[in-house]
Amino acid sequence: MGQPNASQEEIAEALSQAHAAEFVSEMSLRTDPALGERGVKLSGGQMQRIAIARALVRKPLILLLDEATSALDANSERAVTEALDEVMHSRTTLMIAHRLTTAARADRIIHLRQGQVIEKGTHAELLKANGPYAEMYRAFSQGVMDGPG
Repeated sequence: MGQPNASQEEIAEALSQAHAAEFVSEMSLRTDPALGERGVKLSGGQMQRIAIARALVRKPLILLLDEATSALDANSERAVTEALDEVMHSRTTLMIAHRLTTAARADRIIHLRQGQVIEKGTHAELLKANGPYAEMYRAFSQGVMDGPG
């Protein structure tokens, strides 16, 4: 649906880039590959990878990702992240993210608060500046590493 006139080769390439080819292939081998209403029988990670493939089949020069990993478990996030890491290098990618693990991978981070830029730089630069981003990152890291007491 990202490109209605796409060839089978273009679809296969987009599915491969999105790390979705394997599970789509397995589904096509089933006698009843029903996905359910709006894909409810797909996992969150599978739905995200299909969405990425739909975008990639158009071969965009700019890729806009809005919370691409926000609703995923750790395994699904890893699969989606691997897919994104590979495709982001060949195009300009803008990521909107609340997850610091997503933000930390960016070449450039723009930290917004109430629509205003409060910091910008690389992950390392922002940590070194010891501002709001570094504070948030430390709080996140401590919470993740400490776990429930």
